[in-house]
Amino acid sequence: MAKTIHRENSFRNQERKASGQGGGWIQLVGMAVQDERIRLGLGLFLLISAFSLMIAFISYLFSGANDQSVVEMAMRSSVKDSGKEVENWLGLTGAIVAHVLVFRWFGIASFLIVPVLFSIGWKLAFKTEIFPVGRSLALIVFFLFWISTLMGYFFENNAQVNFWSGGIGFEIAVFLQSLIGIGTFFVLMLALVLFVNNYFDWTEISAFFTEKMQQGSDMLGQMRKSQNQAFDEDDADEEQLSTPFTATTKVTTTPETEQIPNEAVFETPKLNKTQPPKSKRLNLELEITPDSFDEETDEVANPGKQAHIEFDPNAVEPDPFLTQVTGQDLVNESGQFDPTLELAHYRMPTLDLLNEYTQGKRQVTNEELEANKDRIVETLSNYGIGISQIKATIGPTVTLYEIIPEAGVRISKIKSLEDDIALSLSALGIRIIAPIPGKGTIGIEVPNKRREVVGMRAVLMDEAFTDSDKDLPIILGKTISNEVFVADLAKMPHLLIAGATGQGKSVGLNTFMVSLLYKKHPSELKFVLVDPKKVEMTLYNTIERHFLARLPGEEEAIITDNKKVIHTLHSLCIEMENRYNLLKEAGCRNLKEYNRKFQQRRLNPRKGHFFMPYIVLVIDELADLMMTAGKEVEQPIARLAQLARAVGIHLIVATQRPSVNVITGIIKANFPARLSFKVTSKIDSRTILDSGGAEQLVGMGDMLFSMGSEVIRLQGAFLDTPEVESICEYIGGQQGYQTPYELPEYVTEEERNNNSNDEDFDSSERDALFEEAARIIVMHQQGSTSLLQRRLKLGYNRAGRLIDQLEKAGIVGPFEGSKAREVLIPDEYSLERLLNSMNK
Repeated sequence: MAKTIHRENSFRNQERKASGQGGGWIQLVGMAVQDERIRLGLGLFLLISAFSLMIAFISYLFSGANDQSVVEMAMRSSVKDSGKEVENWLGLTGAIVAHVLVFRWFGIASFLIVPVLFSIGWKLAFKTEIFPVGRSLALIVFFLFWISTLMGYFFENNAQVNFWSGGIGFEIAVFLQSLIGIGTFFVLMLALVLFVNNYFDWTEISAFFTEKMQQGSDMLGQMRKSQNQAFDEDDADEEQLSTPFTATTKVTTTPETEQIPNEAVFETPKLNKTQPPKSKRLNLELEITPDSFDEETDEVANPGKQAHIEFDPNAVEPDPFLTQVTGQDLVNESGQFDPTLELAHYRMPTLDLLNEYTQGKRQVTNEELEANKDRIVETLSNYGIGISQIKATIGPTVTLYEIIPEAGVRISKIKSLEDDIALSLSALGIRIIAPIPGKGTIGIEVPNKRREVVGMRAVLMDEAFTDSDKDLPIILGKTISNEVFVADLAKMPHLLIAGATGQGKSVGLNTFMVSLLYKKHPSELKFVLVDPKKVEMTLYNTIERHFLARLPGEEEAIITDNKKVIHTLHSLCIEMENRYNLLKEAGCRNLKEYNRKFQQRRLNPRKGHFFMPYIVLVIDELADLMMTAGKEVEQPIARLAQLARAVGIHLIVATQRPSVNVITGIIKANFPARLSFKVTSKIDSRTILDSGGAEQLVGMGDMLFSMGSEVIRLQGAFLDTPEVESICEYIGGQQGYQTPYELPEYVTEEERNNNSNDEDFDSSERDALFEEAARIIVMHQQGSTSLLQRRLKLGYNRAGRLIDQLEKAGIVGPFEGSKAREVLIPDEYSLERLLNSMNK
């Protein structure tokens, strides 16, 4: 008891002494902190506070706006249950602390408080410094005010200004803005430069880097000196290493077995320097049998087999350039193959090329909504159908009214009242969805009296498109819930479109193609455009050397002649087969795997491998082709639709007459994704969609999209012709490839017969590249004009003449339709004998 009283009196005396010396309570706290238990407790408290503050700040980023009203009320008065209403992860306390520090004080800069608390707590608890607390405290205090003021300056007119700058930063920024205007920014930059200049000692930093550079220079000099000495020693050793390394192995078996001599001569890498260079021969004799090795003692127990090895250490080092180079070595040296480097300066089209349509006020008023609800309920009640609940979803073109009928009401009875509901609402295009898939409701779609224009620029800016990772993203439009609907053509994998004249079909095709132009590089995508109307796609001629593919020898890439359409379709079939052959050689299942392996430099371009772009075939009017060509068009389209997906060839086929003789069963079966604009009859709707509803659309881009069993109503984006022209001119004005993407040649039976009637081959008239072309054909065992075009950089006409000469010389076989020509020479040795005989 006496010791305790003495200790208390001693502590009071120290307190009086400290107060008398002027230290005050600060020295008292310093003496208290010297106690190990107090230091540890205070340090742990600060560490926990730092973690808690970080959690509260992060939670405030998501829940601050929702918690603001509750926090303000709790700070003004005592609210008992406020903590149950806030969404902050640390409850009401976390919400209040985060609100004060972030919203009222320093804004986003408040996160800097966390590392300060953490470093102070760490130093108190563990007596080590993460970084100097004193200097760091000055740095943090400066940037608390500087960042909050800068945020207040930049977000002065923003609704979330207090989140970024806090109240302090906002007030400082407003004061400076009213005082010096735009000079506020320069004052902030000047303050930053002055603080950094005073805070950091530039002379020490300069001396530090100078010292490091000098050390690096000295080290480099020593490395060069030692390397030169090593080269001198290697030269001296190589004078003695003149004979090849020979190893002879002789094995003598036990009497129970037969003697088997074995001799081998081989080259080895250079011997280690530790081996004696003066020794000319080293003999090793080992006697072993299968049971002679003792695993426990690591010794030979029963010698019965003798191995006599003789070798010369003066070995010749093999040539390092003869070693096999793997794809990983090439990637490590040069990086992955980048197909965009050939047009490295290509720039995607900008959004400034598109018109901006103002969104204005909501197109459907509350009065219109309530009036339509009342008329629907009244009409159904007239037929004895009670409604327990009704709600509306406003879209750009139509409003969806979802109703829940009373128990016992049959759905078919509501569907039969479609015309009566349309009469009561004085509206056309009423469509009843009974029931809505995935919901327990019945949908009634009513067209809006005032439609909203869905501009292409607005949908391209939407996150659904900008953040899309789809391989071939195309914008279809907006849903009833005003969400941008982006589909992946690579997964569809083909799209069949129908719609009457003037209902938005051509605008839709332009929308789909422009979507791809805004996402893909010319090296990744090629279009094959078929335009029987001859006027719908002429705008895309300007991007011929960037995004278009064409038949060999043709002057224009856009196909308008029906006869050339047949050639194009068969040429795509040949391209498909060639790609499948390359995928087979590469051991890949689809285009993505093949291109990934090619970019990893695991495929040899000398064997015909190349980076394959996607090919999208767009046919604007299928009905005209079916009338003039019929089966000649149907067969290759069906073949491409069945097989071309895996090799990156996809089809977009449109028609204005979706009758059964145009959209045949073979074509329809291979197009699971279908899109219908307004059609004239329910029969046409069933032909394209397998269900009615397309006849009830209101036109001008109003469409139904069917993928599997689900049908979605969309409003297509509007893209005017001048906008398409601006985009094509922007792309066409940039550097492109020398020629468009060349499709493989296709020769009809008639043309093949005409070629077979030509006079015999005259060796004096053969092409200068004849022998080189022959070697390429025999090496690849593929008689293809496109192969010669790629390897020899030739045009179609010259490559075609080379193939004809090779056929007459007996190197390749005759034309075989869509298949590549057969190569008649089995190997290069036989080819050289043939060429020598021809040159005599």
